[in-house]
Amino acid sequence: MGSKKRRRREERPTIHPKNKYSDNPPDFALLASLYPSFEPFVFYSRDSRPRIDWTDFNATRELTRVLLLHDHGLNWWIPDGQLCATVPNRSNYIHWIEDLLSSNIIPTTSQNGDKVKGFDIGTGANCIYPLLGASLLGWSFVGSDMTDVALEWAEKNVKSNPHISELIEIRRVDSSESTPSIQESLTSKSVQDESNMDMSGHMDEDAESSSSSSFNLPAGARSSYHGPPVLLGVVRDGEQFDFCICNPPFFESMEEAGLNPKTSCGGTPEEMVCSGGERAFITRIIEDSVALKQTFRWYTSMVGRKSNLNFLISKLRKVRVTIVKTTEFVQGQTCRWGLAWSFVPPARKIISPHVAEKKNLSFMLEGVQRQFSALDVLQSIETFFSASGASCKLNASSFTVNITVSNDQCNTILKNEVNRVDEGPTSKHLEETSSSSSCLNASSTSLSFRTAVFQQIPGTLLVQGSLLHKDNPLPGLFSSIFQQLEETLRFKFCR
Repeated sequence: MGSKKRRRREERPTIHPKNKYSDNPPDFALLASLYPSFEPFVFYSRDSRPRIDWTDFNATRELTRVLLLHDHGLNWWIPDGQLCATVPNRSNYIHWIEDLLSSNIIPTTSQNGDKVKGFDIGTGANCIYPLLGASLLGWSFVGSDMTDVALEWAEKNVKSNPHISELIEIRRVDSSESTPSIQESLTSKSVQDESNMDMSGHMDEDAESSSSSSFNLPAGARSSYHGPPVLLGVVRDGEQFDFCICNPPFFESMEEAGLNPKTSCGGTPEEMVCSGGERAFITRIIEDSVALKQTFRWYTSMVGRKSNLNFLISKLRKVRVTIVKTTEFVQGQTCRWGLAWSFVPPARKIISPHVAEKKNLSFMLEGVQRQFSALDVLQSIETFFSASGASCKLNASSFTVNITVSNDQCNTILKNEVNRVDEGPTSKHLEETSSSSSCLNASSTSLSFRTAVFQQIPGTLLVQGSLLHKDNPLPGLFSSIFQQLEETLRFKFCR
């Protein structure tokens, strides 16, 4: 019984490996000795470990202040009652976006070379995402908010750090302005023309009849968010961003927000609450993204409830995004999820069916996170193909999976309509949907091959695929789906 419990604890998602606190969590005793203002908040438990009272807002605020100063060289403060962000958790989100931008899943569209520009929806008085993104990675930001207190203190926090202040713009949102509906957005000619384009840049003959109904919300959901503008009306004409980042109002009321007695991170009603909660707020981001399309390479948001994550993914499928990615953020006993999507066509090579295809293919997975084993990768390979309906037979002793997949199933994999990598032993979830097209002809024949996983050195695995038949009945498919497999495994297991 004990071993099972230990296994579950070990298999939980872990903090992002690029996070400063991945291997070295905050040392409260050291920080108390270096920063006298923090010392009164540190006490020692029966096991002689230094701790703080997480239900004390002053303690969590002072911890955030000294972590930002000690580990990031940032000067920071917020007044009483404002949302106090936790540094390790917010760093996880920043590094996940870093992974998205460097993954080459979608091509780079920025005209600024390697310069990255983000948009923080509701930056708050803490302005934590722009401060971390600018100091860690040199990114520039626009941070939006609507309250005088949030805008004043966000500006103060930016100006208190002159070495990065030029990278961050704080932008006021007009709280008296009504938010445009998705119908209003899609009836404007510029947006209508963009909506009528397929991913090759050609006009879609069916777009005129389908665009108005491509985002069908259940009754009441469309009107559940009545707050100030989120992206539309805040992003200016001609602006381009690599991503947006958002810590949405998770709750529908302050009473709901106060149900967790174990923490006290503050937060005003404007930061914590909106009609319909996070589901309605993120739905508004999705609606705005339909109008803005490729103004952003990636649209992202944090999600507080996994049930809402599934709901939002279903909405994204309806608006025909090209890519959806999800992840899980972990800090202590708190779990949050990350949701990202894009309208940029994925960067994939189209394999001509007339090109001679190799019978054996392989790729290396380097930088595999230490909590993953060859068996974890093997099981994810099985799930990658079985999700499309392919026949899979896994042999754990030989570390192989025999796969038989039809032409239709191959096309499903390439379109990523059901491509879901198993949550696996770490419960990390990676989902991708794609609207990329296939040039392959329908066929009743099947493709059979064996995929094997070999341990090379710690942190490096070899994935090898071999056709099981001398003649390939579906030329071009083997290379295409193996390339797709490589991309998916790299995103899940490598850093």
